[in-house]
Amino acid sequence: MPLAASAITGLVLAGGQGQRMGGRDKGLIELNGRLLVDYVIERLKPQVATLIVCANRNQMAYQALGFPVIHDSLPDYPGPLAGILAGLDHCTTRWLATAPCDCPFLPTDFVAKLAAVATTEDTIAVASAQGELQPVFALIPRALRDALERFLQTGERKITRWYAQYRMVPVEFDAADAFDNLNTEADRARALNRLSHGQP
Repeated sequence: MPLAASAITGLVLAGGQGQRMGGRDKGLIELNGRLLVDYVIERLKPQVATLIVCANRNQMAYQALGFPVIHDSLPDYPGPLAGILAGLDHCTTRWLATAPCDCPFLPTDFVAKLAAVATTEDTIAVASAQGELQPVFALIPRALRDALERFLQTGERKITRWYAQYRMVPVEFDAADAFDNLNTEADRARALNRLSHGQP
């Protein structure tokens, strides 16, 4: 039986340094008159029971969006796994669905498709598009929280290396551009053009 949305917390990862965007906080960059993080929240919120945001900067700006805001428990921006660990620490459901703050075209069936394969609590379901894994778009059981902390304490940071220790199940999505991240101004321009043409 597939997981119900009531068993899943959504986590928006907004804790990065935005280095390729000149150090700007990507979630707070405007796209067509709205914050980038607003697009992600709008798409992820209906798919989960509750939503939290992990942000290491500008926390008051994120709090103004109306959702709990947390931050990495590890210093020096160690990457998305640190945000995921913080999410698992604050997760009140059995599963955590993760998505970055800079993916305005997140599929509206993202969580449902991952939940359909999450049959055991050592399964990590990960989005894939055209055969390419999208590792920060995942559904992770809260039961793996302590294992993730131990992994990070060894100094490891690579997300796919941690996933590989468990039953990682890629879930294929048809539209590769659904997972487009806005890492540069050129990416932002392409997204703006897509929105102006009414593309989902």
